Amino acid sequence: MIRSEVKDPRVGLVTLTGVELTPDYAVARVFFTVLPDDDETVASTLDGLRHAAGFLRSQLGRRVRIHTTPELRFVHDRSTERGMQMSRLIDEANARQADE
Repeated sequence: MIRSEVKDPRVGLVTLTGVELTPDYAVARVFFTVLPDDDETVASTLDGLRHAAGFLRSQLGRRVRIHTTPELRFVHDRSTERGMQMSRLIDEANARQADE
């Protein structure tokens, strides 16, 4: 839905990485990553997603039959960034070990 129906230019290359739903279905925390993963792009994308949240919720309510359509709250997922940092640290450690 985001890729094909959200027309906001602030919402570009977004990947949804997870959803946490409260037990009463009132709130869904929707985790996303974006490319490029810089602060400006993340902030702009988050603004666009928040602006589109009502539209996305209404579309979700039409497509998924559950007793309550949750409020959508978007959260930037930093796990990719942390994974890249860990990979870089491992590469540096391996390079140091190879030099010894």
